Amino acid sequence: MEIKLEYGKSQITAGIPDGNIDLILHPCEMEGVDDPVSAVEQSLRDPIGAPALSEIIKKQKSPKIVIVVNDITRPVPYKYVLPPLLNELSEVPADDIEFIVATGIHRPHTIEENIALFSKDIVDNYKITSHNCDEGNVYLGELSDGTPFEVNKRVYEADVVVTTGLIGLHYFAGYSGGRKSIMPGVAGRRSITANHSMMTDPMAKSGEIKRNPVNKVMIDAAKKVGLDFIVNVVTNSRKEIVKVVSGDMEEAWLEGVKVCEDMSICRIPRKYPVVIAGAGGFPKDIDVYQAQKALEHAAEATLEGGIIVLVAECREGFGEKIFEEWMRSSSCIQDVFNRFDEGFVLGGHKAYAIAKTLVDKEVVLVSSLSEADTRSLFFTYKENLDQAIKYVQEKMGDDFKILIMPQAALTLPVVG
Repeated sequence: MEIKLEYGKSQITAGIPDGNIDLILHPCEMEGVDDPVSAVEQSLRDPIGAPALSEIIKKQKSPKIVIVVNDITRPVPYKYVLPPLLNELSEVPADDIEFIVATGIHRPHTIEENIALFSKDIVDNYKITSHNCDEGNVYLGELSDGTPFEVNKRVYEADVVVTTGLIGLHYFAGYSGGRKSIMPGVAGRRSITANHSMMTDPMAKSGEIKRNPVNKVMIDAAKKVGLDFIVNVVTNSRKEIVKVVSGDMEEAWLEGVKVCEDMSICRIPRKYPVVIAGAGGFPKDIDVYQAQKALEHAAEATLEGGIIVLVAECREGFGEKIFEEWMRSSSCIQDVFNRFDEGFVLGGHKAYAIAKTLVDKEVVLVSSLSEADTRSLFFTYKENLDQAIKYVQEKMGDDFKILIMPQAALTLPVVG
């Protein structure tokens, strides 16, 4: 059987004997809405748990509006989301509306990326700035757990804050979207560091929100800023909108989470000795930093001592300089754990997450990285998927079963 997986902006294929394939696990896809723009418009007319955005605006005199948008690592279909949103703000002069890109600790956007994501018309007519977690922030005191909270000053000073985003599985926040646009999206570095350091809690995991301390603090942060309104979407693997939720930061977001749960949490009969995981193509596989999320889900379906074949282009390499430095400077995975125990550092948390998987599983990476870079991640290097499958066959023999996860970042396997 020939399998085909997304790889960057193209695809990669390989042949696998039919007898070795036990299950191909796709997310429980929903069809995209027929008219995405109309779906956004309807959501804005009928918000959940909040007045219409136009009503919120009317209560302000000459309001300054901040719209928080996701960065390039989140494939939000903004061509459908932003025009109806801006139409709701048509009474507000363009000079009083600012877009802030929720980069968290990621790099800032280029002008070309802003045009590609938001359109040339928006770039030409509105102010767009990338958040800097190290500059231009204001301290708002401590959150409920004692986290010192710093946030983008422009966001805090705005009369009305609107966040946009994508609701999907997240490996320690439970789900993305909603409150996550504020923390970590536009928060200061030490706030993000404190929040992310909770990732070692057993409840800080993909698909979990009720008992998740990371989620709780993210909600606290969004409330402290005074987040007025969200516009979030749930998409399928084809990047089509299947649900739009607008309104209150918690109520609207939770409605989107329910849809995401139905699509993403998939039952499997058992764990497997071999899992082939596709990160899902660009931008999910833009770098190792992002592709790790697919690896996290694949690990949930892999037996101890098993092999994960991760297919991710990683055109931008490791994706974060501290993460890269940790991996390159470690002689073994225990070095990563030792360094993590010495003190939590953003970027280092991604090294820790990968090291956890490698304790009892082998990862074979098919990417654009060099062999040396792949080995510095403690992954096994194979130039293409055919070579990776041949390697697995040589190690496992003829009698083994494979689970294939073409969209591993969107699929959380649960045994039972």
